[in-house]
Amino acid sequence: MTVTTPAGFRAAGVPAGLKSTGAKDVALVVNDGPRFDSASVFTSNRCKANPILWSQEVVKDGVVRAVVLNSGGANCYTGAEGFQTTHAVAERVADRLGIGAIDVVVCSTGLIGLANPRQNLLDGVDAAYDALSATGGEEAAQAIMTTDSVHKQVVVEGAGWSIGGMAKGAGMLAPQLATMLVVLTTDAVVEAADLDRALRAATRVSFDRLDSDGCMSTNDTVTVMASGASGITPTLDDFTDGLTQACTDLAMQLLKDAEGADHEIAITVVNAASEDDAVEVGRSVARSNLFKAAVFGKDPNWGRVLASMGTTQAAFDPADLDVAMNGVWVCRASTPAEDPAGVDLTPREVSVTIDLKSGDERATVWTNDLTHAYVHENSAYSS
Repeated sequence: MTVTTPAGFRAAGVPAGLKSTGAKDVALVVNDGPRFDSASVFTSNRCKANPILWSQEVVKDGVVRAVVLNSGGANCYTGAEGFQTTHAVAERVADRLGIGAIDVVVCSTGLIGLANPRQNLLDGVDAAYDALSATGGEEAAQAIMTTDSVHKQVVVEGAGWSIGGMAKGAGMLAPQLATMLVVLTTDAVVEAADLDRALRAATRVSFDRLDSDGCMSTNDTVTVMASGASGITPTLDDFTDGLTQACTDLAMQLLKDAEGADHEIAITVVNAASEDDAVEVGRSVARSNLFKAAVFGKDPNWGRVLASMGTTQAAFDPADLDVAMNGVWVCRASTPAEDPAGVDLTPREVSVTIDLKSGDERATVWTNDLTHAYVHENSAYSS
């Protein structure tokens, strides 16, 4: 169940000395073809890391033949030297594979402002190349972990074709197309333009709806490569459905591994005037530290839900809103309804349903609670 499950792909994950623990920290995923169609989405943070600046140019022609990733350092705000390191890594991958560097996506993750030792990276590329295998996806997924407690993978089977994926991420999970490092592979025959349509449709309702802590990374990348090795061309709808399933599965794995979280919270907004309104309201609640702290304390404080909703521009009557928590309608017509004592917030999974009574659209945004462990993890991340 890895990125090498689809035919036409090899991968590897190796230690290169970027992590003080000696753990794997360089991954390489290679598309052996016969086709090399690709699509990517990147963070919309204006402050972008060097690998993003490089890879945005790489993907413009819809051809990607390899993705090289490192953990242990983000290579962000490391100056011209940092960009040269990204370029050098792409060149080394290209040299080993006999391809052009302009077909190599580069991804980095870790501490901002940390200059990755170039020679370690280059040696890591050489070691990863030598270790490439059609069964190397597991090691690649392990090599991209930072604060992750587990590596994250997925496989979706189509009719004679498949999609594989790996992801890393346990914090700084906030939207705008991509929210972490993700590599997706498929052996279906899908042209680059269709890959782009499918990827944007899939990320819109998966990664873009995951809002763990409202913090947007500088390095977020989601790349899909299609080898065409199955020889099968699915309909665009079927492929998009499969890709959406893969992205949603990975997004939920990321949510479950969010730093220090005790609860995963699904905020579903129904009867909205537009899907955008539903997302805006859901996201406003997901980003309320007061609400998230209440869930951590197992306190069904629905007033914090309504207070967050009031900061949006969505269409609704503030005097006629319904809110349910874990199936208990604690608020009807913006007034107290069922007894909040009936809400059991002991289970890890929490559902919040908000009825705007303004239309027929709906959307779900996923978040987690705000815990002592999250504050501790992120108060000492660089030390």
